[in-house]
Amino acid sequence: MTTNITNMHLAIAKASAFSSHQVSKSSIADFSSGAKGASCAKLRSSCHIASTKLSSQNVKFSDSRFERVITKAVSASSDTKPLPGLPVDLRGKRAFIAGIADDNGYGWAIAKSLAAAGAEILVGTWVPALNIFETSLRRGKFDESRVLPDGSLMEITKVYPLDAVYDTPEDVPEDVKTNKRYAGSSKWTVKEVAESVKEDFGSIDILVHSLANGPEVSKPLLETSRYGYLAAISASSYSYVSLLQHFAPIMNPGGASISLTYIASERIIPGYGGGMSSAKAGLESDTQVLAFEAGRKHGIRVNTISAGTTTLLLQSF
Repeated sequence: MTTNITNMHLAIAKASAFSSHQVSKSSIADFSSGAKGASCAKLRSSCHIASTKLSSQNVKFSDSRFERVITKAVSASSDTKPLPGLPVDLRGKRAFIAGIADDNGYGWAIAKSLAAAGAEILVGTWVPALNIFETSLRRGKFDESRVLPDGSLMEITKVYPLDAVYDTPEDVPEDVKTNKRYAGSSKWTVKEVAESVKEDFGSIDILVHSLANGPEVSKPLLETSRYGYLAAISASSYSYVSLLQHFAPIMNPGGASISLTYIASERIIPGYGGGMSSAKAGLESDTQVLAFEAGRKHGIRVNTISAGTTTLLLQSF
């Protein structure tokens, strides 16, 4: 079942929920500049960790097919007609969402919310899942879950192969380079993807970090190996630092970045092991520092949001 996060404003619109982490009560800032009728409050602090409620809605099946993976990605609304969905106008803005490999999960729902507001969508997909994802898009398997509030389909301008565990080509070990799951793909390290996006589009306005991995997440922390712990930190926390290192220079001033955290960063959640709780705690701490540094150096906002559990996460307990 596809879940639409229609109430998640994701540093785009006015937050309707206060933080369950009690880090800040300030509103999430508006991405757009000069948007008419936007009722979003200005960000009072550079870092906000929010908790929002999820709401599901039924969508109607569309017979329209997604003929190409690389297409123009905006809703069908006119330039003057108010957009449905989020109370913000993102027409003319471009978003890169790292961590979409299917039509489930937060990354997909975030992309839909941004597309409904008029943003152009670029996607970074884990390399081993790239072929399946692109094939599913071409064959229309995601058409039902691509339906936007105005009845049009979310489209994706371009899908980039991405493995956020590796920053540069020099960081990739030989066994990964020769792995058949990576065959046929190139320029998929964080640095290379940022360079490709710059070459293709020049700049972006929105950066979304929607990826995490803990190879030993089912193990209690007391039984987690050093490898499993560090792997969780690398994929789930440092990857956000790396993305900002390489994407912030191509983000337009006034842009914004967001990642996804979880309440296990400060509370005991049985079953969420393998160092993942530590990774989320690190992510939140890093977000505050990154907001300070990137805000001053690049003129962008850096936030993280605690959106709660998903069905897949609950199934792993």
